[in-house]
Amino acid sequence: MADDYLVRIGRLIRDARQHRGWTQSQLAEALGTSQSAVNRIERGNQNISLEMIARIGEALDSEIVSLGYAGPMHLRVVGGRRLSGSIDVKTSKNACVALLCATLLNAGRTTLRRVARIEEVYRILEVLGSIGVRTRWINDGNDLEIVPPAELDLDSMDTEAARRTRSVIMFLGPLLHRMDHFKLPYAGGCDLGTRTVTPHMTALRHFGLEITATDGTYLAEVDRDVAPKRAIVLTERGDTVTENALLAAARHDGVTVIRNASSNYMVQDLCFFLEELGVRVDGIGTTTLTVHGAAHIERDVDFAPSEDPVEAMSLLAAAVVTESELTIRRVPVEFLEIELAVLEEMGLDHERSTEYAADNGRTRLIDLTVRPSKLQAPLDKIHPMPFPGLNIDNVPFFAAIAGSAQGQTLIHDWVYDNRAIYLTDLNRLGAQVKLLDPHRVLVDGPTRWRSSEMMCPPALRPAVVVLLAMMAAEGTSVLRNVYVINRGYEDLAERLNSIGAQIEIFRDI
Repeated sequence: MADDYLVRIGRLIRDARQHRGWTQSQLAEALGTSQSAVNRIERGNQNISLEMIARIGEALDSEIVSLGYAGPMHLRVVGGRRLSGSIDVKTSKNACVALLCATLLNAGRTTLRRVARIEEVYRILEVLGSIGVRTRWINDGNDLEIVPPAELDLDSMDTEAARRTRSVIMFLGPLLHRMDHFKLPYAGGCDLGTRTVTPHMTALRHFGLEITATDGTYLAEVDRDVAPKRAIVLTERGDTVTENALLAAARHDGVTVIRNASSNYMVQDLCFFLEELGVRVDGIGTTTLTVHGAAHIERDVDFAPSEDPVEAMSLLAAAVVTESELTIRRVPVEFLEIELAVLEEMGLDHERSTEYAADNGRTRLIDLTVRPSKLQAPLDKIHPMPFPGLNIDNVPFFAAIAGSAQGQTLIHDWVYDNRAIYLTDLNRLGAQVKLLDPHRVLVDGPTRWRSSEMMCPPALRPAVVVLLAMMAAEGTSVLRNVYVINRGYEDLAERLNSIGAQIEIFRDI
């Protein structure tokens, strides 16, 4: 490997480490090497094998170099351009990964329509394929067919793929009905600080599941004599916690009541899918779900998940910060009503079509036209609440929107330990974002956005917020190593280009 390449790889590793907030010593500890070795690697003064590059990438959850093509993906953004025309919202990423995990309940063939082709989905498909599940894209790559084997081969699980997604934790609910002993690797995904799995364990213990955490692996044992004797009260109204409880209850031969359940969009889509499998779920859209399970499920089913409200919010924010008129089609309005109400108070000029049904026949959609608006900062702070409140994943987009508004906006992201910190990256693009503590930022607007070159934040939604701000900034910006965006968005750069953005994908190694 040429010295020039060693230097360039070293810089990428250094940038990824610094963006994660790690010292060289912390990275060395994760790799089982010395701080001096990490220092030499980052300065390009040490030969480095592809195996070591892969280990570093896994430790930092960052795609340092990708085999089979030139290297990690970057975006070059020519900003200051107005968007126009119309764009469709893609299906929900969070619903798709939950449904893929749910296919483990079914001994029959499952067909999922218009599945999001994103990295998070690919990781789950890699894990499913490694344990014997047959999956294939059909209908010109739009739909996905899933056929499980009679017996799963968990010993052959692709642990590297599993560690790169938190969604793999939703294997616990289906697997506890299929085997008495199994293990799963610790889950990864976005760097959002500490996210405890204790609520999952508390809920699934009602079905006899006991977990021991050891050396990067969850060791699971199932006591078949244990079954829910009373309502399960979730200690956290989380989406994946609720989904795991639903997945466990679906194969429990009896009635399970789940209280303090999330009623968010991906949970509702999972409930609709379970009903297609013959599992009756009462209370969909409320915080109390009653599941009438079935010990054995074998059905050939065809299901279309609904559209993604967070992607809809992303596109709405893109229109706002670029001062554009844009029509966003297939918006799941029931999961954006609070956001739209807040934006209305801020002065957003918009128009809504009449409502129509999503392909699942249940979710309400609209077409939303957003026009250039003179926004004022909201009187109250922006903060998330469980559905039907303002969506947790939509909070970061208000940082860019607040930067385009007149006045001062307080954003309180109380759910995640350090996601708010990544919003201060907007300061490099001209914003005035003051970090009050790990959960709160104060945004002063309006912003005169300016171009910059920077590393992509390691959290999905803040990463997209930075991209949107670059689109608003006059000049050319560069966003490096955008793997995290590809985890949650399908062909985002190309789709934004289709409505007037100028974003170039490039690789430098």
